[in-house]
Amino acid sequence: MLKTKVAVLVSGGGTNLQALLDAEKAGVIKSGEIVAVIASNESAYALERAKNAGVPAVAVPKKSCASQAEYEEKISAVLAQYGVELIVLAGFLSILSADFVAKWPKRIINIHPSLIPSFCGEGYYGLRVHEAALQKGVKVTGATVHFVNEVPDGGEIILQKSVPVYKNDTPELLQRRVMERAEWKLLPRATEIISAKILKEGNKYGL
Repeated sequence: MLKTKVAVLVSGGGTNLQALLDAEKAGVIKSGEIVAVIASNESAYALERAKNAGVPAVAVPKKSCASQAEYEEKISAVLAQYGVELIVLAGFLSILSADFVAKWPKRIINIHPSLIPSFCGEGYYGLRVHEAALQKGVKVTGATVHFVNEVPDGGEIILQKSVPVYKNDTPELLQRRVMERAEWKLLPRATEIISAKILKEGNKYGL
């Protein structure tokens, strides 16, 4: 069966990557195949998760590149090597340039741990998002999967799921609940939706 070739870009532990790998194994993702994992640093545990699943894993350390352009050229080379058609950002902490994103229209998706447009954009990542939500006193938060464009967290929303905020929550407790109840469910679902769409439309961008 023909499948959309997916690359997952990561920076840390790779819990969302694990959710994707598990979903592919379980048949939740049936239209896409994870063909490569690219990490922004060599020590990312996500690389181990990929290797354990038999998926090619490559570190492209940003600090070893002289410029953003060189960094993105190295990423592009890996994407080309594996014939990637869809990029999934799963806890990828590097901002991609407008030039890079423009080459992948509606072919890059990202998971963000809030209900966009709340607590999103530059500077909002990891625990900072949940700290801001608790400081504001919101009663509901969640996660959003969206297309990536040149504006951080600014692309069209694909899926959202809400998660309750409790009175005694810490940022860590809230982060875990959002991951378990929203992120790990939404990202595989969105990956399947977009992979199926790419198959249906054909690889019209010629990527």
